[in-house]
Amino acid sequence: MEHDAIAALRARHPAWKLLRADSAPLVLGFLGRHFIDQNRGATSAGELTEALEDELYARNAESEDGDAYPRAAAQYLADWASADSGFLRRFYPLDSDEVHYDATPALEKAYSWVQGLAARSFVGTESRLQTAIELLRQIAQGTEADPEVRLTELHRRRAEIDAEIARIEADPSAGLLDISAVRDRYQQFSSTARELLADFREVEENFRGLDRSARERIATWDGGKGELLEDLVTGRSRIDASDQGRSFQAFYDLLLSSSSLEELSALLERLTSIAELGVDRRVRSVHYDWAEAAERTQQTVRQISEQLRRFIDDKVWVENRRVLQIIRGIEASALAIRDGAPPPFGLEMEEPGIDLALPTDRPLHSVRTAEEVDSLLPPAGPEDVDTSLLTDQIVVDTARLEARLRNLIPERGTVLLEDVVELYPVEHGAAELVGYLTLDGEELTVATDESAATEIHYEEAGRPRRARMPRVTVSRG
Repeated sequence: MEHDAIAALRARHPAWKLLRADSAPLVLGFLGRHFIDQNRGATSAGELTEALEDELYARNAESEDGDAYPRAAAQYLADWASADSGFLRRFYPLDSDEVHYDATPALEKAYSWVQGLAARSFVGTESRLQTAIELLRQIAQGTEADPEVRLTELHRRRAEIDAEIARIEADPSAGLLDISAVRDRYQQFSSTARELLADFREVEENFRGLDRSARERIATWDGGKGELLEDLVTGRSRIDASDQGRSFQAFYDLLLSSSSLEELSALLERLTSIAELGVDRRVRSVHYDWAEAAERTQQTVRQISEQLRRFIDDKVWVENRRVLQIIRGIEASALAIRDGAPPPFGLEMEEPGIDLALPTDRPLHSVRTAEEVDSLLPPAGPEDVDTSLLTDQIVVDTARLEARLRNLIPERGTVLLEDVVELYPVEHGAAELVGYLTLDGEELTVATDESAATEIHYEEAGRPRRARMPRVTVSRG
């Protein structure tokens, strides 16, 4: 990097400002533990102020003069969320009149950098080299257009696997990792897991930046509404088709897969069973933290889309109001011309004739013919009525569907509707699918993604059916 770019970062970047601040130990210690270590999202001002007051009391009690941090907790939070600082994001969530705070990517970067300064008793390098080689191997294999080269590589790998199987059959203890190699790989996994959680906050901030740019285009747009909507939809499609959008969607789909989640849970359970490692508490449930952070990002995208729709609706309402004002002005001008003097413009000409109304032009009186009304109807004969239609009604037990989802989804877990249908086949046709969509309460949350579509196959009355619908995810709080 050049000297001027570094100087600009030192002067304007919030992470650098945080490291230079006098209250950096308090900010990093309190906010880093609250938002990053505990993987929390937006927190109300009352809850965060109460937690900070306890922290300030403890720090002042430990200081010599008892006045290390003299200001109130609310003042510190307002200072950290100001435009000059940028350590916190201060906002009002939808359907809430209380201020909320959330950590910014700058706080995440500064906290990670300070954590990296701590001395480590063990620094693994073997696993990183193997990971780098494996990534290079995947790139080379994935970009090779010659099928013969790819097949040769696959045959080589199969030969290596066969040789390893033969070694283990001859000696069951062959190929086991010693404790140093296991600790090396665990350290790399733990570091990657924390970096992945930090990336979600930055992705969420990028989505907010895209929302701000879209609002600026709406506010300064002087063309037609159709062109504006086309530009916004095209921009959203570019976001979904970008490298970041495809990577995030692939990660989200993989994380929501029941087979991947089960495999990951089993691997983490096996990791925690190794007593020599001393696995961190956060690593044991890191897959749930990933799912929660990804869901917060998806929720941010949904809220941004809703706010953008309301913003467009407000702009349309203002334009319609302007149209009504113009129409009322035209009506007022027409009434003024009608009641007042003739307008100073136009032509005056005499009417070339007079209107004549002759008495014979009017129609004569015509007598209506009398109508006979017979109110006595003949008795109706016996009719064959199929009463089986009254009993052949399909009733979907939503309580049973909700019990299935509770047994299937762990706490803070998320699952796709097609995975639920695969485990519990549809018995009552499309009515049962609609029943799943209505299970949106305090514990279960049903969300639809209009940008992605899925097909669900089932049988109804012995015939195969296919339902095409948006991607549906069910989350358990």
